[in-house]
Amino acid sequence: MNAVPGSVATSVATSVAVLGNAPIGIFDSGVGGLSVLRHIRAQLPHEHLLYVADAGYAPYGDKPEELVAQRSLSIAAFLVERGAKALVVACNTATVGAIKALRAAYPDMPIVGVEPGLKPAAAASASGKVGVLATYVTLHGAKFLALREQVSAATGVDFLLQPCVGLVDQIELGDLGSSEIEALLRRYITPLLEQGADTIVLGCTHYPLVRATIEQVIADAGDKPVALVDTGDAVARQLARLLAQAGLLHAADGTPGLDAFTSASATALATAFSNLVGLTPPVAEVTFAVPVATGPAPAFSTGQ
Repeated sequence: MNAVPGSVATSVATSVAVLGNAPIGIFDSGVGGLSVLRHIRAQLPHEHLLYVADAGYAPYGDKPEELVAQRSLSIAAFLVERGAKALVVACNTATVGAIKALRAAYPDMPIVGVEPGLKPAAAASASGKVGVLATYVTLHGAKFLALREQVSAATGVDFLLQPCVGLVDQIELGDLGSSEIEALLRRYITPLLEQGADTIVLGCTHYPLVRATIEQVIADAGDKPVALVDTGDAVARQLARLLAQAGLLHAADGTPGLDAFTSASATALATAFSNLVGLTPPVAEVTFAVPVATGPAPAFSTGQ
């Protein structure tokens, strides 16, 4: 085998190092992705993060899947243009509707999606009945339905599906302790408990933000313990694994960074960051054009 010339090897190493210090792009329809971002910050404290809230089109859960895919591709292109080395689809609905298109557009880029944690929920359930709180689009997506059938066949667990219409809209308003949110949660959770669910999957990244109210609703319904499954930590671990595998982790002595963008109000997103995760990044308002057709994806290379 021929040795790699020193100048070429140095160039490759420099290219990979530069890309390793590039940012990670994270996006959601709104503030729900902050529940994933906080896990990523905890596990990858040296990384520079770019967060996009497509609040102008929120919630994704009541939009046609085709539109969700188009918005996701447009936002991904925006993040790649800003040097993103990896993408995190911090939205269950967008994962269902767009993850295949994103991976086809950027085949060499680490891309991590979010899907309801049916496998860990099945493992945690003693009653064999697991409730799944999610948007209508998530619960009716082919990807989710295939996963449900696979896990149910393997474990015998009965998954009780509960679309939570209107819940994301209320969470986006920012008052996480509102009576409206509590009323919706009681409406959606109570039937699951009455059917014997001892485990509930939080199948939307917005829902962990109101975990305290969810726990209160469960406590008010009786004294039986109910496990809650939130996949944000698993997403962060998978992202860290893929970055390490590709040699794209940020230098350990790197200074973390965070920039945020929204298709709605910058003030609203800044307030959400401060109230929900205790961060104060610069926030810019941007417009994401919905592509009429998907053209060639911007080039992405690790330099290898």
